[in-house]
Amino acid sequence: MSLKRQPLKRKLILLATLSTIYTGGAFAMDLDETRSTLNDQQNVAVTIYNGDLALVKDTRHVKLKTGLNALALRDVSAQIRPETALLRSINAPGSLTLLEQNFDFDLLTPQKLLEKYVGQSVSIVKTHPTTGAETTEKATVLSANNGVVLKIGNRIETGIPGRIVYDDVPENLRDRPTLVTQINNKGATDQTVELSYLTGGLGWKADYVAELSPKEDSIDLSGWVTLTNTSGASYKNAKLQLVAGDVNRVQPPQIFPMTKAMHGDVMMAEAAAPMAEESLLEYHLYTLDRPTTIAENQTKQVALLSASNVPARKELVLRGADYYYQSSYGDLGTKMKVNVFVEFDNKEASKLGMPLPKGILRVYKKDNAGNAQFVGEDNIDHTPKNEVVRLKLGESFDVTADKKQTNFKVLPNPQKGHNAYESAYEIVLKNAKKEKMTVIVQEPISGDWTITSESQPHKKVNSHLAVWKVEVPAESNTTLSYKAVVKY
Repeated sequence: MSLKRQPLKRKLILLATLSTIYTGGAFAMDLDETRSTLNDQQNVAVTIYNGDLALVKDTRHVKLKTGLNALALRDVSAQIRPETALLRSINAPGSLTLLEQNFDFDLLTPQKLLEKYVGQSVSIVKTHPTTGAETTEKATVLSANNGVVLKIGNRIETGIPGRIVYDDVPENLRDRPTLVTQINNKGATDQTVELSYLTGGLGWKADYVAELSPKEDSIDLSGWVTLTNTSGASYKNAKLQLVAGDVNRVQPPQIFPMTKAMHGDVMMAEAAAPMAEESLLEYHLYTLDRPTTIAENQTKQVALLSASNVPARKELVLRGADYYYQSSYGDLGTKMKVNVFVEFDNKEASKLGMPLPKGILRVYKKDNAGNAQFVGEDNIDHTPKNEVVRLKLGESFDVTADKKQTNFKVLPNPQKGHNAYESAYEIVLKNAKKEKMTVIVQEPISGDWTITSESQPHKKVNSHLAVWKVEVPAESNTTLSYKAVVKY
């Protein structure tokens, strides 16, 4: 008997629950809305990650009634991810119960207001061109797609024959992005609440500037953080933190586009103490030691680090290829470009030792008149402490190379199914500078290889790379020749 009654009992409980939810929702819809603006904000903290993601913690003081409240939190990010929003009481933990939340991203514009009044009545005010007298007639908005269609009396008109006057602004049309929450307050009327959420539209990247010393053996390094805010909100006197590292993320739903165009205001950085750094799981967290304002539609820069006289090394590198060890090629190139690299150690002994976020590092050097000139830039990846930062600046103008294969032959197979080749090469390195230069010649060689003869000694860096360091006198040249046997 009890088994037969259970389905009916469950249906009655479900109906009662739905009735309660419906009644509560209807009651909440009739609540007077409590609006919270930036004037209520006590502090805000922003943590920005790589990849257009930020965590905002917005603390405000609000006055709530005991029981049900409709709290509208204005000036939140227009790119808020509402499903990540969390509202809690700071001064009375556990006193707030969130029943419902809605993110109103449909912002007030003339077009949006017109669209909301489709099917409703508006007033059309016309001004006489000579007398200036105004007349008013009622109209019904029939359509607002690619223009406006109005029904005025018994006629249909397109376009706007005068000024449109609306009775009111619809509740779901807001002048600022607003998160509307329905909450039950079991605590005091004065509440300090914290709204935390993830948002897009806030990004950061690191930029570095290095000045190479006259002897090209050290650099002065400055690091800057470039912040970009297109989130649709401002964050005044925010506690700023940055997370460097690749945080795994599930692809978020499509972000609604902003209705306000980006102005692209730029605020330059002021000199300041470097940002404090600490480990965070497998990432690195950088904290600004002072509050800063991140204005809407603004790019600004904040000092990250500064170091002087960091030991550096310049290298000229000629890198070959492995394809010409299996066939006869003859000339391999004339006036070949030699790449220019600068590298330095990210160590405390080198006056650094701070994990460096990925970014672009631009290098300058002073000319004879003392003016700093741009000499190249390169991307650096996230670089931990005690690692080497290596930058490709460009190609040498005065140091070039001519390269040719002087001999090639196929050797008898050492065993069935294998091939063996012997080839010889000549590389002429030319230096037009007034001082001697050292060129690092790198030759990738695949297979089982041996250098059988050479004009200068090589170093086998790994199983696929032979390296020579060749000195080239000023305004002269040096020839490197070698012979290789390769087995495949």
